[in-house]
Amino acid sequence: MTYPTQPEASHFIDGQYVEDASGTALPVIYPATGEKIADLHAATPALVDRALEAARRAQPAWAAMTGTERGRILRRAADIMRARNRELSELETRDTGKPLQETLVADATSGADALEYFGGLAATLSGEHIQLGEDFVYTRREALGVAVGIGAWNYPTQIACWKAAPALACGNTMVFKPSETTPLCALKVAEILKEAGLPDGVFNVVQGYGEVGAGLVSDVRVAKVSLTGSVPTGRKVYAAAAEGMKSVTMELGGKSPLVIFDDASLEDAVSAAINANFYSTGQICSNGTRVFVQDGIREAFLTRLAERLKAVKTGDPLDETTNFGPMVSERQREIVEGFIAKGQQEGARLVAGGGRLEGEGFWIEPTVFADVEDHMTIAREEIFGPVMSVFGFATEEEALERANATIYGLSAGVFTRDIARAHRFVAALQAGSCWINTYNLTPVEAPFGGMKMSGVGRENGRVAIEHWSQLKTVYVATGAVEAPF
Repeated sequence: MTYPTQPEASHFIDGQYVEDASGTALPVIYPATGEKIADLHAATPALVDRALEAARRAQPAWAAMTGTERGRILRRAADIMRARNRELSELETRDTGKPLQETLVADATSGADALEYFGGLAATLSGEHIQLGEDFVYTRREALGVAVGIGAWNYPTQIACWKAAPALACGNTMVFKPSETTPLCALKVAEILKEAGLPDGVFNVVQGYGEVGAGLVSDVRVAKVSLTGSVPTGRKVYAAAAEGMKSVTMELGGKSPLVIFDDASLEDAVSAAINANFYSTGQICSNGTRVFVQDGIREAFLTRLAERLKAVKTGDPLDETTNFGPMVSERQREIVEGFIAKGQQEGARLVAGGGRLEGEGFWIEPTVFADVEDHMTIAREEIFGPVMSVFGFATEEEALERANATIYGLSAGVFTRDIARAHRFVAALQAGSCWINTYNLTPVEAPFGGMKMSGVGRENGRVAIEHWSQLKTVYVATGAVEAPF
């Protein structure tokens, strides 16, 4: 079976597909060719209200189910998702342009992992008993209520599940808005959840641009907002959510350092740098785009990197031998090209790529700059494309100071055979997710999120439960009540 790219309707509300053609046109473009593959419509205010009302209505009964019952549905959905991994992966490739070689192992599979993991945790959610003499206190872990999830366009299936799984496990209901650039896959997540037994109204999907997201975030029925996106968008959403004192989780952008000491395995370090800059065509928030290589091996690193880049294979993203795809949109390619031009203007040395690839679609070459200086635009601003900046450094102290000299703090990595230095270094890095001798592995069991301007709160891991629930404290007295009069 192959999923058609044109969905039954644009939105999934209260357990069914819903359409309103009066909503703003939302065309879906296949990045590999530039052709339109589906026509959708943004949600009208009436549909946004309908989705929120469905979620509000469904929430009490969903929260009243036992964690075991909720978890069983999520785990069943995970099984269905794994059984349909190829169909979901092919749809994700058409939605994003990412090679099928990637989507088969990193997208729906990760979403299924989240559903399974939080489905397993759902039955374990509990409070504690605190004895105070004859009196005692107990705590209850309760749902927040209606949650809003706002997704990014680079991992549409994964992000939908990373938000839905903990939200639903805790007894919340959700209205999820995918990115307008990649709107197709979240609808399949909603379909699968319903097939797994999820009650109507518990997970809803509405499409739209910024105004739809703004309407969701500001609605009084919403208790929780979770955003994956850029820092500018995060600022706006955070401010709007603060008006209603809503709980907020934000996973935003980064300009992450990858620090390679001269005692590191050169081959492994080059592999990590490739993954940290060119996987998903560089469109990953946690990417290690500032690659600091100690002076003793910097030229050897660049030489080996150039050799490895010869193995880049572009072409049809649905061909499993293709290992590098297009940018997600024409606009995103233009943004990246602007950064490449700025890097050349400011004096960085272009050692690979820098241009467009011939043919239809939004293709651009994997690009590497050397001799990058910390003040340059490409060293400071998030590019969100396949552009690697290579810096030199002499000492550990210098590398640490420069690695932390950024407003961002999402991720960081270090390569060294000196295990004491590795742990010392990551302890001093100002980043929420760090790696030693690898990069960008994000299992659902591990918390993920940023420091500084890169976000608030954490996704995944058991700690995510804290961000999708609230704690109620109950004091129980067993004796008489004393009063001063």
